[in-house]
Amino acid sequence: MTKNKLLWKRWRVLYLMLIPGIIYIFIFNYIPMYGVTIAFKDFYASKGILGSPWVGLEHFKRVFRSPDFLPILWNTLILSIYQLVLTFPIPIFLALLINSCQSKKFGKFVQNVTYAPYLVSVVVLVGMMMIMFAPRGVFNNILELAGGERQLFMGDEKYFRHIFVLSAVWQTTGWNSIIYLATLSGVSPELYEAARMDGANKLQRIIHIDMPHIIPTIAIILTLNAGAVMSMGFEKAYLMQNDLNIGVSEILSTYVYKKGLLDIDYGYSAAVGLFNNVINLIILLLVNNAAKKITKSSLF
Repeated sequence: MTKNKLLWKRWRVLYLMLIPGIIYIFIFNYIPMYGVTIAFKDFYASKGILGSPWVGLEHFKRVFRSPDFLPILWNTLILSIYQLVLTFPIPIFLALLINSCQSKKFGKFVQNVTYAPYLVSVVVLVGMMMIMFAPRGVFNNILELAGGERQLFMGDEKYFRHIFVLSAVWQTTGWNSIIYLATLSGVSPELYEAARMDGANKLQRIIHIDMPHIIPTIAIILTLNAGAVMSMGFEKAYLMQNDLNIGVSEILSTYVYKKGLLDIDYGYSAAVGLFNNVINLIILLLVNNAAKKITKSSLF
């Protein structure tokens, strides 16, 4: 009996459990990829994808000739990188602090408090920000008490990115730290005990025990996040948008929505979306290759 047959016989139940997931991915992720051809056609809903005339790269030429595209691409890059720089390392620090906390009850309390904001929906979160950053909201009241002038936070372009990213930090830090805490829970207590006997302080234990254990996890999560750096969340950006901050709040996902569904320019919006996905794929491959060379851990 070959090795593959032995593996199948031993793990056949687990392999069978994969079948529903594989079917789901094939139906909802692979079959719809045929719709990408809309980016190369002058699509008419009445004619369908097959009946619509082929225009080749015409929509992509329109994308790069459009005066709106480069500013929107720049907005997307700035907002994505800004959010990645803040939201990626903070959960790591939080997980390390919770793991090294002497009081496990206090650690659990901090974990629950920081995890809770993730359960708040994006719509509710933006509604909360609209109230708190309103001209008569709590932040303007504090600012006025401190001797400053009231600001139109949600309508000023210079505040949009900071509010967007910092609110993401508040909402996702606890959730993102869970995977690092799960990794740290697998560290043998004997290592900590041996380190204490050798005179290692808490910071040294974090550097020489905790960090080496979570570096592979960090590399994989960073690769996944970098691969989606151009795919900013549509809902939050769209809900925070208004005529006053549109100069910095218009990103690729909101632009595709407006062009595709509001302006009914399906081919053009599909071309923008396809360009966005290709850039994401290139970044994913580059970061994955770098992670493989530096940390010896990668997605593939």
